[in-house]
Amino acid sequence: MIGYQLTDEHEALRATAAEFAREVVAPVIADYYERCEFPYDIVARMGKLGLFGLPFPEEYGGMGGDLFALCLTLEELARVDSSVAITLEAAVALGAMPLYRFGTEEQRRRWLPDLCAGERLAAFGLTEPGGGSDIPGGMRTTARLDAGDWVIDGSKSFITNAGTSITSLVTVLARTGGEPGAERGHREISAIIVPAGTEGFTVGGKYSKVGWSASDTRELAFDSCRVPAGNLLGERGRGYAQFLQILDEGRVAIAALATGLAAGCVAECLRHVADREAFGHHLGYFQAIQFKLADMESRAHSARLAWYDAAARLSAGEPAKKQAAIAKLVASNAAMDNARDATQIFGGYGYMNEYPVARFYRDAKVLEIGEGTSEVQRMIIARELGLNAIR
Repeated sequence: MIGYQLTDEHEALRATAAEFAREVVAPVIADYYERCEFPYDIVARMGKLGLFGLPFPEEYGGMGGDLFALCLTLEELARVDSSVAITLEAAVALGAMPLYRFGTEEQRRRWLPDLCAGERLAAFGLTEPGGGSDIPGGMRTTARLDAGDWVIDGSKSFITNAGTSITSLVTVLARTGGEPGAERGHREISAIIVPAGTEGFTVGGKYSKVGWSASDTRELAFDSCRVPAGNLLGERGRGYAQFLQILDEGRVAIAALATGLAAGCVAECLRHVADREAFGHHLGYFQAIQFKLADMESRAHSARLAWYDAAARLSAGEPAKKQAAIAKLVASNAAMDNARDATQIFGGYGYMNEYPVARFYRDAKVLEIGEGTSEVQRMIIARELGLNAIR
């Protein structure tokens, strides 16, 4: 019989992450959120727990776990707060994972131990101010070889973990050949490691965001920024292809985060309807509230099954492009729908920032945008169904 029973190790990890979220994050995160302040002390404690090293081998300072372990942790963190969860997700899936997958042994040993310990963070510079979902065609950042160095010019936007005091590097995608708008096969895009503090590399101020207010998100600028030729990550001209390999795992991780937000909405509402009274009864007495919560739980459950399936396939080394896209689409929809319904159940209190559901509502929308919009997920699913071949 097929099932999704967690192993003892995974269940112990899930319980540890849930306790950390409940005991460490929940009591203080609202203040960080309101001040739009990065929670360095929480990140440090996450590092001591080994959360930043979950999917990496012990030889690089990791915990020897897998994608499933990371996703379980992200779901539990996001039940309480998405800013903390996205800090972990971006640091691991986008920051450290490209180094592990495509880096040389020297690059791995130089950068990964501090990243796995959570003592340093890494970021991934992909999106550009004038770009969108058409990343290869719209990329304007360039890198050229000169006297043994890469010289980088351009800018990146919406980059997570790029401007903290513990950020050690940003992996930047840049055109190393071909002109913008050239045929797809002639767009040479490569990944290059740029250490923090490199001359010509400027980190912009923090964005004023609708949600994820306790996470770090910046614009980056490169003006004749020089790094050694040895900072090339992976094969020249394969930067975007490498990123696409990473992206499936990242989408599943975001799906787990979104599932956590959806489940957190259910938990907050169950507490609220047990305490709040109207017309002589607790809110949970009324069928309209019961049905709304039944729908919310059904969405969270379906989202969890979707990311479990995709994560299990990827952890087993199986292709899961369609399943990853489905998980991301279903879970982000569940998060957005549950956040809206939770706010409605809370009524006026749901519009007050002192209540977690208001924070959930502000955090949910970006889940339909980041790491591939919902429209892009539908394009991928349709393509995997073979619809592009129909003339």
